[in-house]
Amino acid sequence: MKPPVFDYYDPLTLEEAWDLLDRYGGEAKVLAGGQSLMPLLNMRLARPAALVDLNRIPGLGSVQVEDGVLRIGAMARQHDVEVDPRVRESLPLLVEALRLVGHVQIRTRGTIGGSLAHADPAAELPAVLACLEGEVVATSRRGTRTIPARDLFVTYLTTSLEPTEILTDVRFPLPPPGTGWAFHELARRHGDYALAGVAATVRFADDGSIADLRLAFTGCGPVPVRALDVERGVRGARPSEDLWEDIGHRAASALEPDSDLHASGAYRKRVAAVLASRALRAASSRAAAPPAAADEGRGGP
Repeated sequence: MKPPVFDYYDPLTLEEAWDLLDRYGGEAKVLAGGQSLMPLLNMRLARPAALVDLNRIPGLGSVQVEDGVLRIGAMARQHDVEVDPRVRESLPLLVEALRLVGHVQIRTRGTIGGSLAHADPAAELPAVLACLEGEVVATSRRGTRTIPARDLFVTYLTTSLEPTEILTDVRFPLPPPGTGWAFHELARRHGDYALAGVAATVRFADDGSIADLRLAFTGCGPVPVRALDVERGVRGARPSEDLWEDIGHRAASALEPDSDLHASGAYRKRVAAVLASRALRAASSRAAAPPAAADEGRGGP
């Protein structure tokens, strides 16, 4: 397989990259890690007039934790973020999801921003961003804008980024102390895209009830799907095994996954329900036991 003919540029500054995107007027593609773009080029599913390679632009791969937010430069390599001690300490949900992205060779080249900008509906990182209600920063000659996760993903492989914008920064709000987390998925083989997956967080109130619960599904629609109605409905509920099962089934019942040669929509829906219940169970076991529960000697739900 050979890619179509295109012009190639490797600018040294963002200003140069912005100028190139403006010059090609939507006919250029930004190259970050290339782990998704290169196969599309080789299969000629993408036919850009030019590639604008960001790899020589300094300062786009930083990792910082400040003011309750994990800020990751869009060009940070997925494996570097996965093993970063600051990320492991502050946002283990992201680390758990990253371990499921392809293989380590892919994560060594693949970037955080590239995965989000590619917007594959079966990818792990978009679901994590949706679960945590994160945001991305896009820059262009016309300025800078911040795009919340709920507004970033439009449909399959499509975001609200303008053709002349570059995703430069990703911001993950850190969950409050005591929040439990889990990321579960099912794939045909290790490294394959998930047939279905879910990111979950759980936090308990002082009385042992659910203070906050979030579920974001991947592989179950054209974009990551939050179970917002279910999340709101269970706040204040007392945790139990039956409740986790019920939440999983109720959340999955609203999903409308597609059928393809790998799995039917009905199968994906059933898998999503099971994964959601398991992820909530795991997240609750990682959540800090509220004072009321500790006083009762239960050690958690």
